[in-house]
Amino acid sequence: MATLETVLMILLVLNAVGLGALVLLQQGKGADIGAAFGSGAASTVFGGSGSASFLAKLTAWLAMGFFVLSLALAFTAKERAASLMDLGLPVVTTPEEADTVLTESVAEPAPVAVPEALTVPSEPVDSDVPDA
Repeated sequence: MATLETVLMILLVLNAVGLGALVLLQQGKGADIGAAFGSGAASTVFGGSGSASFLAKLTAWLAMGFFVLSLALAFTAKERAASLMDLGLPVVTTPEEADTVLTESVAEPAPVAVPEALTVPSEPVDSDVPDA
């Protein structure tokens, strides 16, 4: 299952890089005015309509692929999180087993040494602060 997640993650990163490059390659709507005054758009590789429709369609397909890959990654993550076997936890079927698992797994806490500077003095300390 981990290899499926790795493959999906690599595909998602490649898709995101391609999507970002395609968005940066596209011209804004204001660039179409320059084509009306003879900027030579008819002699492009993509024909008279230019590369706008091709890039727009390719961007749409990559965007759909991004959503599908994201949903697939979310599904695999949910499946992995739902599995108790991956965590190594014991499977409990009855309340009695739950009690024994809890009592066996809880250990006595280790004593904590408190530094002398943090202890409360037994006799009052003289202070320069006036009482309120």
